[in-house]
Amino acid sequence: MTTAETPVSQERSGAAEPGQRGLPRTLAWLPTGDLITTKNLEIRKRRGLMITMVVLIVLPTVLFYGLRLLFHAIDPNTYAPAGSPGFFSQTSNLIAEFGFIAAATLGATAGTTDLSDGMFRHLVITGRSRLALYLARIPAGLAIIIPLVALAFTMNCLVTSFEGSPNPTTVALYGVNAPEHFNQAQLEAWLLESPQQDAGRLPLNLGPGVTTATTAQVRSAIDSQIDSLYASYLASELGDTNPADNEMVKIGLWVELDTGIAFLVGLGFGSLTGQRTTTTIVLIALEIIVTPLLSHAQLPYFVDGQRLLIGIAMDQLRPVALAASTSVAGGGGGPGQALFGGRGALGIPPMPTWAMISVILGWIVGWSGIGAWRMMTRDA
Repeated sequence: MTTAETPVSQERSGAAEPGQRGLPRTLAWLPTGDLITTKNLEIRKRRGLMITMVVLIVLPTVLFYGLRLLFHAIDPNTYAPAGSPGFFSQTSNLIAEFGFIAAATLGATAGTTDLSDGMFRHLVITGRSRLALYLARIPAGLAIIIPLVALAFTMNCLVTSFEGSPNPTTVALYGVNAPEHFNQAQLEAWLLESPQQDAGRLPLNLGPGVTTATTAQVRSAIDSQIDSLYASYLASELGDTNPADNEMVKIGLWVELDTGIAFLVGLGFGSLTGQRTTTTIVLIALEIIVTPLLSHAQLPYFVDGQRLLIGIAMDQLRPVALAASTSVAGGGGGPGQALFGGRGALGIPPMPTWAMISVILGWIVGWSGIGAWRMMTRDA
């Protein structure tokens, strides 16, 4: 009796490819846990890169608060407590800025190491899906950058919570002590209750040649300038008040989203160019030069083009406690309500919420798609 042998082609078609154990062939494009772990280990073995991540993300927070705690302990009358509200917003913005640069550098490295090390050809000939090779880099890199940012931000929150000063009960608005937690309508109604007292303190534009304003003129000036008055009120309130727990959560999520996007863009751009240095320089210039210029100066007939920048969309999403320390008084459309309580720290008119979300998702999906496409079409 003879037994029919299974053709070799059928055996190969039913066997799992290397690095794809346990996955059917239809899901071969998904990275396995072993593949992700291996890529994460490859990145972490680069000691210089890991030291750079710690220096950019964690060390500034440690040095800043370490020195503030030391100075306050030596001379508490001269130096404010280390947990003052202004220090919290400054440090959070510092973590976001350096975190973006660190994440972009990490993404550029993750997207180009196989090419620079000459390993790309060897990975391809093993039979692994190129798409799986690319997708494995995303969780492998995020598993490094997200915890580091979380560590720095947690230190920021702990110092603010346990070393902060008591919150004031009023808000100083150009010498006028207003109640706290007002919205714009409530502030306007409160100011209109005593217009003659406000006229001598608030910077109201009463018109040319007006030295002694009538009650009607003061009311009209308050009504027409309430946007700028409320922006100053909000900045003063946030600058003197420790953020609530829910506001800290919003800020932490925003910082993590900002650094996560930077990593994905760096990964996709690095895969496209194949050059780590070029990718890093371009993204650093985008973050510290291009975005600040275009977010605070409206170019004629090009405002919609400016809004396509990821930094401008993220600035509009920036939580209110951070926007107060970065917004430009009287600029563009002023602080505008956005998603999750954010207020755009912009000098240009804010975009609609749906447009802001579309820009953010477009950068995430777009650069991930470009990077994956280049990986799949690159010559081995």
